[in-house]
Amino acid sequence: MSLVTSIFGNRRSNVFDPFSLDIWDPLRDFPMSSSLTTQTPETSAFVNTRIDWKETPEAHVFKADVPGLKKEEVKVEVEDDRVLQISGERNVEREDKKDTWHRVERSSGKFMRRFRLPENTKMDQIKASMENGVLTVTVPKLQVTKPDVKAIDISG
Repeated sequence: MSLVTSIFGNRRSNVFDPFSLDIWDPLRDFPMSSSLTTQTPETSAFVNTRIDWKETPEAHVFKADVPGLKKEEVKVEVEDDRVLQISGERNVEREDKKDTWHRVERSSGKFMRRFRLPENTKMDQIKASMENGVLTVTVPKLQVTKPDVKAIDISG
């Protein structure tokens, strides 16, 4: 279950997002909760990769913040049942015995986000690109054809 983030900052609304497959963890923000959840320390640091999903008349567009990653370190996959999966890994920087670390805030580890795509998508035409630390995945939509309406003359 996932909650939709409000457009007014990072506040969360109580609107359920039926397309997201994220698992909601009510203990995620509490101290000492890591021992109670299924996440490992390697994945919990980077698991919250921020992804925007917008729908245009032509496509569904996903934008993921993946700063510092190369395109070879990110994977975009689609399962047969219309599930888009974005995953990757940021490796820990090697330590040199001569270096003195004053602060370490950049996260490392694996991340994975999954989204169930609507039925109106062209699964065989999905495209992905990466620029300036932002991954963009474009999923084209099927064109909805309007039925032809033919006027019938009324005799009489």
